[in-house]
Formats: sequence, structure tokens, C-alpha cells
Amino acid sequence: MFSNLSSTLAAAAGANGAKGDAKKSMSPTLRADIYSAIDQTKPWLVGGTGARQAGDGVAYQAIMARIQQHFPEMKMGLDAVRNTEHEVAVIVAGITNMILEMSKWDGMAGAMAMRTWVDALSDAHGKISTVSIGAKGGSRKEQVGRGMTKGINQLTDVTLMTREFAARIQIISLLKSGKENHPYLSDAVNLCPPPCFLPF
Repeated sequence: MFSNLSSTLAAAAGANGAKGDAKKSMSPTLRADIYSAIDQTKPWLVGGTGARQAGDGVAYQAIMARIQQHFPEMKMGLDAVRNTEHEVAVIVAGITNMILEMSKWDGMAGAMAMRTWVDALSDAHGKISTVSIGAKGGSRKEQVGRGMTKGINQLTDVTLMTREFAARIQIISLLKSGKENHPYLSDAVNLCPPPCFLPF
């Protein structure tokens, strides 16, 4: 089932040795920041009348500031601001990277956080009104869904993932289940050229 990912995982293990070992311990605030970021992101994705939401060019900043505490190199490019799909992709990738970073130090805690994150993404997408229009026109629900998929498939750094086999398989299975259980991922996932992060 995971044969398509074998070369990617091998590369990730090698990269972890060179890059991931630079840090000697997990940031003491990482776990709390992950769950706080998830709590901030869910209503930001859902949006609604009068709500600060993805694509408004402003509301992402508080979430990005939390991500940058752990990944200071992550930026929201000028071309992404006020573009719902691109804002979502960057934020989703940032939080996913935070979770993968935690998994490197505590595999099972990372897997538990990933379950919370996948559930939050799925729940948020399900609550977006189908008549809501995105910042650049078109269905906001579709734009958010494409952004979620792009963030996970194309912008996430797989080299951060734990080396613990059981935790790694659980994390991959959770992300894979997002595609299987939620149709918004089914088409956009094909945008990811091989080798993809997710073994679809």
C-alpha cells in the first residue's frame, strides 16, 4: 500500500540525518503552539459573514506569526496575499510541518496531533457555505479545498517526519484518509507531481 512512498521515505531519512539533527531538542512551546494554531486556523478557514477569513489578506498574520516561531523562514509571498487558495496552502503547510517536527521528537504525540489536524481540516471544509465566494471569485469552498491539498502535497517538508516506523505509518494513514473520506481532496491531489508527499 505504501510502495509509492518508499523512495521518498528513504530520502527523508537521509535528509533528517543531515538537517533534522541540527536541533538538539524539541522547542518547549511547540506542542502548545500546534494546538493553538489549529484552534486559530479552523474558524479562519470556515469564515462567514463579518468574520476574518482566509483570503482577506490580514487574518492569516496571527497564525503565521505562531508558525514562524518554529519555522522563521516561512513567508506569505506577496502573490499569495488575498488569494484564498494560496493563503490556505501556506498556513496548512506551516502547521503540518510543525506537527511533523514534533513527530521527530515524539512520534506518537505527532500522530495524535496529526489526527486532530486532519479532523479540523475536514470539519472546517465541511462547514464552509457552498454559496460563499472567494476573494478572487469562484467558490470559496473549492478554493479552500485546493489550498489544503496543495499545502499538504506540495509545500510540506517530508524530511521533518519521524523515523519511528509505527508513528510514520500512522501519520501517513491519517493524511491518506483525508483524501479517501473527503471528496475535496480527490481532484486537487492529482496536481502533485511525483514524488508526492502522500502515497495516493
